Amino acid sequence: MTLRIHNTLSREKEAFKPLQEGKVGMYVCGPTVYDLAHIGNARPVVVFDVLYRLLKNIYGEGNVKYVRNITDVDDKINAKAQETGEDIAAITERTTKIFHADMAALGTLPPDEEPRATQHIKEMIALTETLIDKGHAYKKEGHVLFSVTEWDDYGKLSGNSRDEIIAGARVEVAPYKKDDADFVLWKPSEAGLPGWDTPWGRCRPGWHLECSAMSKKHLGEKFDIHGGGQDLIFPHHENEIAQSRCAHSTDLMAKYWMHNGYLMAEGEKMSKSLGNFYTVHDLLKEFPGEAIRLALLKTHYRQPLDFTKDGIAEAKRELDRFYTALRIAGDIEPGSAKLPEEVLIELEDDLNTPAALARMHDITSDLNNASSDDEKAKFKGNLLGAGHVLGLLQQDPEDWFKGETQEGDLIPAVIEALIAERNEARANKDFDRSDEMRDQLAADGIVLEDSADGTTWKRS
Repeated sequence: MTLRIHNTLSREKEAFKPLQEGKVGMYVCGPTVYDLAHIGNARPVVVFDVLYRLLKNIYGEGNVKYVRNITDVDDKINAKAQETGEDIAAITERTTKIFHADMAALGTLPPDEEPRATQHIKEMIALTETLIDKGHAYKKEGHVLFSVTEWDDYGKLSGNSRDEIIAGARVEVAPYKKDDADFVLWKPSEAGLPGWDTPWGRCRPGWHLECSAMSKKHLGEKFDIHGGGQDLIFPHHENEIAQSRCAHSTDLMAKYWMHNGYLMAEGEKMSKSLGNFYTVHDLLKEFPGEAIRLALLKTHYRQPLDFTKDGIAEAKRELDRFYTALRIAGDIEPGSAKLPEEVLIELEDDLNTPAALARMHDITSDLNNASSDDEKAKFKGNLLGAGHVLGLLQQDPEDWFKGETQEGDLIPAVIEALIAERNEARANKDFDRSDEMRDQLAADGIVLEDSADGTTWKRS
């Protein structure tokens, strides 16, 4: 089977064929680093991490280049600095560091390149100069703007007509625009705000311009896949296409455009006033990152997702099942940990992670029912191979069940000491004391599992 992905540009599921045979370039819009990433920000990071892993599985390590940017100059960052009094550089460095740690906790791989907007000002100036020279941009009242009326293909990604674009609330009407649909490439920047010396004065770049400049530098004028959330289709990605194609005189910017669906929380739009605004950083204090990741993957990436804490708890129970099967398989060396064909087929069908997870449950049943060591080795390898591409089952089962110690939890050394004391009571046939200690540990969230090989434990 061939990888097929839904292309927002054509509105169809298409067979994937790289522009350069055997090589893949992918650009995904990254965070604007002004605050902690919420779970809606995390969804595209996890989705495109799975796609990155799948592409590497198909085309081989070293043949896939994944670029995800950091937006470190933006009006939201400026507003945060004014609100808090914190230095802009301190805000962006702190939030970038937390973003990296939080995404790593969700099991995501770092991109091959992570360009920062502030490191690509020269490229943004050059792209703007080209657009002006070709008649696609103009300067007025200190601003540099892209002229939408000079390009006939504007609106094809989003499917919006010019009238629909103007009627939309996301278009700023301003006296310095020749046409209301024109968008800003550069804006004047007063003292106290980030700004750079440009041919048009002291300015700061527009958000759309940043991604066009960074993707061109790291992937070229044309590349294979551009990804992001559905909310970015218009105006951000529409504007990227316009300025990039006009500057480079190309028939496309990215060949395939992929967008994940919207996210709600507890049945409603996320809102701090409703108490359902979940940052990844806070969720990681309550749940394992792997369970959060699985909760995001249980819904197809293009579908809307209602993210709930009950959903994370259910995802953790599913992971318990996977890890229990691996734990029972014990010291049996896994067979080839390649992605099994039945899981590959599902993932090659537009990244169908819910179906891929269903196949993983089938493999788990096969592992649990295996009667020989050879069968156990085969199915253990299949389960680990599937988990690798989905970014799951990367831990030792014992580490998974013991989990990370939270504030107030019993530490492993204390648990092991209590188990040793209980084992001594059992050896002395003091079963009342043994049962008392089991109940005591259960009250502290520790579940004991007795077997012929001894006693193991996990956090409930």
